Amino acid sequence: MQPEYDAWPSLPVDSWIETRDTVQLWTQIVGKTRMALGPAVNHWWGVPLYVDARGLTTSLMPVGDRGLEIRFDFLAHELIFEVTDGSSRRMKLEPRTVADFYSEYTAHLDALKIDVDIVGTPVELPDATPFAEDTVHGSYDAEAVSAFWRSLVSAHSVFSAFRADFRGKSSPVHFFWGAFDLAVTRFSGRPAPTHPGGIPNCPDWVMHEAYSDEVSSAGYWPGGAEEGVFYAYAYPHPDRYDTHPAVEAPGRWDSTLGEYVLPYHLVRESDNPAATVRRFLEQTHRAAVETAGW
Repeated sequence: MQPEYDAWPSLPVDSWIETRDTVQLWTQIVGKTRMALGPAVNHWWGVPLYVDARGLTTSLMPVGDRGLEIRFDFLAHELIFEVTDGSSRRMKLEPRTVADFYSEYTAHLDALKIDVDIVGTPVELPDATPFAEDTVHGSYDAEAVSAFWRSLVSAHSVFSAFRADFRGKSSPVHFFWGAFDLAVTRFSGRPAPTHPGGIPNCPDWVMHEAYSDEVSSAGYWPGGAEEGVFYAYAYPHPDRYDTHPAVEAPGRWDSTLGEYVLPYHLVRESDNPAATVRRFLEQTHRAAVETAGW
């Protein structure tokens, strides 16, 4: 008999932060592979990972006349390489340093005759130790990772329904490995002023492309509160956006993050978690629309 499925599990950040930080670096390695192999897409939509039925996937990437998909399986705890010529490789997701992960990862690509040159250092993080030299991050709590993936599945469902209600330009619901968050973005159709940049170990031109157009964006990040947060922001930031009366508790403005936040633990403790997130998405988007004049 299958154990009861907990769609909104409790996951205090302090209980798995070392694992979270390790897995983020692993996803950056895989994500950089997608960035190197696939075509460039506006706003960097060609680089994120996607939530699937067992974890996170790159989706299909071109490799000459073949295709490659790399998937994090957070149920069997394996990284799976599948090539359209029928070849495949697997590696264990277990406690191991980033350097060890990177070494085996590149060996699997070599065995599959896939030649890809990725930037071998992290982005959007204060510490830019090369992957091949990182022997500090090496934690893997399998139960915590599975729980986080289940929370991503639940968030993905709400985000997808929210995205479907907007007739304008909208991003896919995708997982950005730079900040380690699930996100969905709506666009007003107007250009935006040049983003100031200033993200750690990330060239300013990256942010210029990401925020070339006016947006109302929302996401889910395993940080910012005891169990992570749902967040929302507008770029450029309109006057009175952060005090708009549409946004009701438990959502609130976080002046440190410069975003509206809805703590994850308040979502999972609510009578209807999905509806609680959906209200937050709708309220914060209304605040952006009404203050920016969409």
